[in-house]
Amino acid sequence: MALRGKLEVDIELKSNADKYWQTIRDSTTIFPKAFPHDYKSIDVLEGDGKAPGSVRHFHYAEGSLLAKSSKERIEAADDEKKTATYSIVEGDLLQYYTKFLGHIAVIPIGEGCELKWTAEYVKTNTDIPDPTIVKDFAIKNFLEVDDYIQQLA
Repeated sequence: MALRGKLEVDIELKSNADKYWQTIRDSTTIFPKAFPHDYKSIDVLEGDGKAPGSVRHFHYAEGSLLAKSSKERIEAADDEKKTATYSIVEGDLLQYYTKFLGHIAVIPIGEGCELKWTAEYVKTNTDIPDPTIVKDFAIKNFLEVDDYIQQLA
């Protein structure tokens, strides 16, 4: 069983690409208010919370199967291309994965958009399962963001 792996998600969404991207970029403020069942809080520890080099601390809601908290660093962000890359630098996930890098791309499609999410990871050992629980959480979250935007329209 390999230590390195990659998970990919490709979801078609109803929301306008610009609105969806802006909601993702403003997740520090929006997610704890719109999705308190998933996020207790998201704190900006370094930078502005959006620019490369920014570090954010995620506190997940009680009962989260994913993790209690994690710190992520934004490695790259391009508002024009609607792409961002982040790495987990501290938290529960790093007990199982020595590297966890996520990439998000929002692509306009007609009135809606397509979201592509990729996670690259390195397991601490071969007994660790692939992080499908992270993938499932990401899918649920991306769909909830779409519903949230549709309710505002």
